[in-house]
Amino acid sequence: MIQMGTFKINNDFKPAGDQPKAIEKLVKGVKKGLRHQTLLGVTGSGKTFTAANVIAEIGKPTLVIAHNKTLAAQLAQEYREFFPDNAVHYFVSYYDYYQPEAYLPHTDTYIEKEAMINEEIERLRHASTQALLTRKDVIIVASVSCIYGLGNPEEYEKVNLKISSGQNISRADLIRDLIDIHYSRNNTDIKPGEFRALGNAIEIMPVSERIVYRIEMEGNKIESIQRIDAVSRAFINEVKDFFLFPAKHFITGDLAVERALKSIKHELDEQLKVFNEEGKLLEAERLKRRTTYDLAMIREVGYTNGIENYSRHFTGKSAGEAPYTLLDYFPKKADGSPDFLTIIDESHVTVPQIGGMYFGDKSRKDTLVEHGFRLPSARDNRPLKFEEFEQRIGETIYTSATPGEYEKERSGEMVEQVIRPTGLVDPEVEVRPIQTKASYKGQIFNFIQEAEKAIKKGGRVIATTLTKKMAEDLSEYLKEKGIKAEYLHSDIKTIQRIEILTSLRRGEFDCIVGVNLLREGLDLPEVTLIGILDADKEGFLRSDTALIQIIGRAARNVEGKVILYADTMTGSMKRAIDETARRRAIQTAYNKEHGITPKTIIKKIKDITDTLEREHHQAVDLLLETDSKLFAKNPKRLIKMKKQEMTDAVKNLDFESAAILRDEIRVLEAKLPAPKKK
Repeated sequence: MIQMGTFKINNDFKPAGDQPKAIEKLVKGVKKGLRHQTLLGVTGSGKTFTAANVIAEIGKPTLVIAHNKTLAAQLAQEYREFFPDNAVHYFVSYYDYYQPEAYLPHTDTYIEKEAMINEEIERLRHASTQALLTRKDVIIVASVSCIYGLGNPEEYEKVNLKISSGQNISRADLIRDLIDIHYSRNNTDIKPGEFRALGNAIEIMPVSERIVYRIEMEGNKIESIQRIDAVSRAFINEVKDFFLFPAKHFITGDLAVERALKSIKHELDEQLKVFNEEGKLLEAERLKRRTTYDLAMIREVGYTNGIENYSRHFTGKSAGEAPYTLLDYFPKKADGSPDFLTIIDESHVTVPQIGGMYFGDKSRKDTLVEHGFRLPSARDNRPLKFEEFEQRIGETIYTSATPGEYEKERSGEMVEQVIRPTGLVDPEVEVRPIQTKASYKGQIFNFIQEAEKAIKKGGRVIATTLTKKMAEDLSEYLKEKGIKAEYLHSDIKTIQRIEILTSLRRGEFDCIVGVNLLREGLDLPEVTLIGILDADKEGFLRSDTALIQIIGRAARNVEGKVILYADTMTGSMKRAIDETARRRAIQTAYNKEHGITPKTIIKKIKDITDTLEREHHQAVDLLLETDSKLFAKNPKRLIKMKKQEMTDAVKNLDFESAAILRDEIRVLEAKLPAPKKK
């Protein structure tokens, strides 16, 4: 069933600067069997492109891990540009977007897990796992949530359906098979993971796609299989066959379900004894009610919200044993060792985050168990411990401008990538005082003067502060001084952060004031000035690693300049300034030797929502084309019908379809003839 394939990198891109040397060293290291290598690449040196070339040379499925969902989305977009003909998927967890189930004893507040699973997240997760089970040319770009518990890959793969044209199967048996793999029947509009039966036809929307497969039957035989656009209902093409994987990752055979039900009931009885002996009657009643309901749901429909909390009972794993995760869906060698490449992006942040996930989850689960919201076995639905993660990955490449001690100690090869393909050198760094003096009005006034100069030349500006309050106050003050500014910190939602940064690039803002969110993974070539306020306040936000990362944000523009505002020279400042000067000297010497004139990076201004916008407009255009005949016959009737469809979509919380219909209605109404004047 697995399709063989090779990685084919986009020919529009060619390695330059230090990239060819770095690619050669890393590929040799992987082929020699080095478990750990580090690509120490300065900001803007093209670490992602270097990694892409290594993937193409090695030819193995690859897991790319980023420390947050926004950076993962940005990387997925870049890898898709490098590998347009291969399978590049984006894998994130619900916990990246939603508050997980939790209990806060001091306020007696129970936070229930998001009952409604986000369809798009679920689709992306299934697309990732299905690609790994059916192809070799796969790159999965994931947040660190990829080490969180997932269903058994063997069970998931075992129950997939192959549906073929000409296949002998009755309509009733096909419907039964769909229900067995957790597809829901719906006689109206279907969503991913649902099907409907219409006469001799059955329409299915796979959980991993936004396409409807229409199966036409003739007696007890499949006559044809058509692919149809889910929104416009337009015919796409006809296929001979397709694979359909389960609609849930946690799936188990009948025997395992019976075994699990008995095991869960036994654990419930044991935990109720403990609570009763301790006099925890409320906790005992709470646990009995919750677990009894879940058991009934599993027995009747084979699934319940939160079924992953019982995963140990279904998989037969022992208490404390590592759960199945996305890593288990990657291929293994004959001896059971990993047979895929791992790239850990911004490793100085990502590695510690992977190491800390288990402990954060354990603390949350312990509280739920102690207060009767979950059985003790819920603790085994968890992220991997760091040593378990290490055992499940093979050859690993860490990429960072500032590698941590973990990477430095373990790497058999430390590959430095200092020369940028563009010839750009690290920015000039100046230190200026914070305090007001006789002829100096302090860091804020000086920053405003420098910002106005940079903006006048067409550049963009960044200021970094130590607190959210400072960021908000400074952005308001800058607005009062005539600088178009906006603040950015962790309270701003992800999509809004992306929009703000894109607006900065477009020139709708001149200045962004932020805290530490401006350090890693942000590509802002228009930025010519960065002001680091209170740079001498030693700590996490002003460590040498943090300062080097912030300084790197100005390295994508020939006019790049960084000002550190400080009254004393800290150790972190000195190390950051010295390292920047070292890199700058190497880069300048290389440019002189090769006659290179540095050029500012010219990059298309786009954000993560670009793809969504393009697909949205395509869907609107397709609808308009499909409805053109109806509009010609009775335009007012069509618009009325479309408005009703839009209202129904909103009622069903299908805002994506509602937005497409809204924009179609606007176009249709604009085409109506103007009313005649009386």
